[in-house]
Amino acid sequence: MTFSLAIVVPAYNESAVVDIFHARLSAVLDGIDATSRVIYVDDGSQDGTWQALCAVAERDARVETIRLSRNFGKEAAMTAGFDAADADAVVVIDIDLQDPPELIPALVARWREGFDVVYATRGERDGETRTKKFTSAAFYRVMERLSDTPLPRDTGDFRLLSRRAVDALRQLRERQRFMKGLFTWIGYRQTSVTYHREARRAGATKWNYWRLTNLAIEGITSFSTAPLRLATWVGVSAATLAFLYGLWIVLKVLLWGDPVRGYPTLMVVILFLGGAQLLALGVIGEYVGRTYSESKRRPLYYVDEHRGGRPSPSDYSTLPDRR
Repeated sequence: MTFSLAIVVPAYNESAVVDIFHARLSAVLDGIDATSRVIYVDDGSQDGTWQALCAVAERDARVETIRLSRNFGKEAAMTAGFDAADADAVVVIDIDLQDPPELIPALVARWREGFDVVYATRGERDGETRTKKFTSAAFYRVMERLSDTPLPRDTGDFRLLSRRAVDALRQLRERQRFMKGLFTWIGYRQTSVTYHREARRAGATKWNYWRLTNLAIEGITSFSTAPLRLATWVGVSAATLAFLYGLWIVLKVLLWGDPVRGYPTLMVVILFLGGAQLLALGVIGEYVGRTYSESKRRPLYYVDEHRGGRPSPSDYSTLPDRR
């Protein structure tokens, strides 16, 4: 039975790989018995990505292009794609070809078995340093411990979602978005397909360690209150140690008449307590900042230009369509 399939592809400064990616994706879609639509979302690129995507759209009637008014981040770009998608199944995939389009038929096959979310789990990972592999694995295992909705290990954004899973995601309009967590949080039947992750085909990765660290903090604070509890226990532990040490000093003076010296010890205690307090305030500040961002209720993104397809639902603010 023929079904509709939408492919959401966020892109940021990826002009070097647009044609290669679309050629491989087109070959895959030609082999699937489905009414296909490809939705490219340009997340405010500064190079020739938008022009390259428009050129692809001119050659392929299945292509729809959306250009955001600025760089809102990959999470917002994926959300824009989901808002624009209207299909029985939706696949989200990166354009850098580390996630192979040739895996899409396997995702579709598992979806046909009745699963709502079919995520691609990385087996072998080419083109990544040992440090990045280690930190990535550590992050997923920490999230598994801390979060009430643990993430699948070694799994990125590459996955297929059913129509009802996409409809559920559209209802989640939080501003601090961690899509890997939201994919899991919605529930429904989920399964995985393991694949070999290739090295980036062209261009440079946009995810340096600074951005990856911020993403990790975003994920932990979005789906776990464990850091708040940790700050509480650090404070309790510091106060207990300080009290016991103070009691020891008093007893030592009363029993042995030791004169009060200990300037270095006093400084160590003060610095320790000050550091513990600042740590607790920093953790609390992360959560307060997120609450502040949510309270402003700003739209997730704005669209500068939209070619092909149709306007999307709520929070999809756009200028008149230029075709």
